[in-house]
Amino acid sequence: MIDKTAASHVNIKLTLDEVKSLALSVLRHAGLSDAQAGPVAQTITDCEADGRASHGLQRLPGCVMTIQSPNFVAYAEPEITNPSPAVVRADAGFGYSLLAFERALPMLERKAKSCGVAVLAINNCFHFSALWPEVERLAKRGLVSLAMTPSHAWVAPFGGTSPVLGTNPLAFGWPRAKGEPFVFDFATSAMARSDIAMAKLAGGTLPDGCGVDAAGQPSNDPAAVLAGAMSTFGGHKGTALSTMIELLAGPLIGDMTSRASMDFDGGVQAAPCHGELIIALDPALLGGADPEINSARAEQLFAGFTEQGARLPSQQRYARRAQTHKDGITISAALHDRITALLP
Repeated sequence: MIDKTAASHVNIKLTLDEVKSLALSVLRHAGLSDAQAGPVAQTITDCEADGRASHGLQRLPGCVMTIQSPNFVAYAEPEITNPSPAVVRADAGFGYSLLAFERALPMLERKAKSCGVAVLAINNCFHFSALWPEVERLAKRGLVSLAMTPSHAWVAPFGGTSPVLGTNPLAFGWPRAKGEPFVFDFATSAMARSDIAMAKLAGGTLPDGCGVDAAGQPSNDPAAVLAGAMSTFGGHKGTALSTMIELLAGPLIGDMTSRASMDFDGGVQAAPCHGELIIALDPALLGGADPEINSARAEQLFAGFTEQGARLPSQQRYARRAQTHKDGITISAALHDRITALLP
């Protein structure tokens, strides 16, 4: 449905069902199997629903590039194995990470609730999406969780000027008896690469500290930073955290670092291919004799935020979700044209 808000400006309004249908059509036309396309389209829809456009329909052209790249396996069927009572391994078979997570989730939940803690190692996966949908799903099953991945080597370490690290996101989920889970998900770079790319498309500038140009000089120009190197947030602290993620979601689980992922890509510019580490913990088992006391302590902590007007992470997303499920979303006609151009 077209909403003409001004003579020279046209926006496209879509229901969430239309967003998912559009995403599925594009992915299937690009050659992605139905099994792979379903979780990808759902995650794109979830991100649009929560007002995270940089991880929504905006990602579809890049998904098509990835699907058509030589290393990607469009009909990959993940192989789920059971190496120990507290470990699940999912070989994504060089398809997307999301189907592997979906197939491994029941075993991960069972093991976490049996042992108190369980680890899911996803290997050989292409990854384009936010991590919060995964930790939120675990939280809604009563589990605390951490998720992390490397990416491509786009980020210079603190004090350096050349890319070594990835944007290396970290996500955390905490279940709550009432209301939505406490969830955060952020890149360890000063800004997400998708946000820098969107700033470039919009002709905008970046805040100080986001990255350097190809000569290693600080820059506020999105195009220059994309051609040079991004920076970690928080100086040496962000660099240390990013390096930890490289190690835990790379060599620890037998998979690639961000630099190895970029080498594997070979200049094709597909989505990063690497591993993903998810750690799930059961508060009912770990919390001792009275888990309700622990839950009350957590709620007291959260109340310390809200009582002074501070916003908890994800509150804004949840509010936007409630609105978009009722009203749908709006995207630019230019983006809609880019996406429909991918269809026959």
